Amino acid sequence: MTATGSAPGPAPVIAAEDGDLHLWALRQPWTDEGSTVMVKSELDDAELERAASFVQPHDRLLYLSAHIALRRLLAAYVGIPPAHLRLGRAPCPGCGGPHGRPVVLDTDLPLHFSLSHSHGLAIFGVATSPVGVDVERVPSLETAELCLPALHPEEQAELARLPEAELPVSFGRLWTRKEAYLKGIGTGLSRDLAADYLGEREDGVSDRPKGWVVRSVTGYPSHVTAAALLTDDDHCTTARRLPTECLYIEDASELIAVARQQVCTALPANGAGSE
Repeated sequence: MTATGSAPGPAPVIAAEDGDLHLWALRQPWTDEGSTVMVKSELDDAELERAASFVQPHDRLLYLSAHIALRRLLAAYVGIPPAHLRLGRAPCPGCGGPHGRPVVLDTDLPLHFSLSHSHGLAIFGVATSPVGVDVERVPSLETAELCLPALHPEEQAELARLPEAELPVSFGRLWTRKEAYLKGIGTGLSRDLAADYLGEREDGVSDRPKGWVVRSVTGYPSHVTAAALLTDDDHCTTARRLPTECLYIEDASELIAVARQQVCTALPANGAGSE
């Protein structure tokens, strides 16, 4: 690994408040890197190898952008330079293997994070308790219909009652809520998709996983997005745009700190909460 070990760095410039969820969004406006050089030297060997495995240049660019941004974003929270951040995995709660939630090593701060990217958009979640985020491009009708049988029976029934024109977006919102929750608990899609209810019951009674808040997030018309947070308390979700400039400058911490003060670009969707 090229980015191993911790090194002294500046104090954190952003604090993750207990119980609150910070969401960040990064748009990829380009399909090729052109003459602008991103700071790839901060990535470790595994990240560089994964980036090289993408066949399509725009997919490789999105992966690189998301992971460079992730390191720079986490550095702003923990005060460790991006190249010296060591990222690992918690044990899987299902089998105990080293493929559970992603974690930041070499820090005593209670920091949890999650990353998802799809078709030009990356979403990051940061909190002091376990968190999961997911983003997908709005699926096709065919994809929604193909995946329906794998869902919780009540979720299937809810979606089956919708007009065909509403199914892609509604299914996509449900799917991202489910993936965000599964990322949050650390199992990912190895857990049975029918095991947990993440739908929206008409009677308002919630049978969603206890102790978790799972919500769709609005603000990105071509995508469906959701976030899950382990909390029993009222909390505040803030959503901010991560400037693409942070991918190219030598030290992005102050730029990210300034962006933290900007107006929200996305908000939790009304009526999609869970206690």
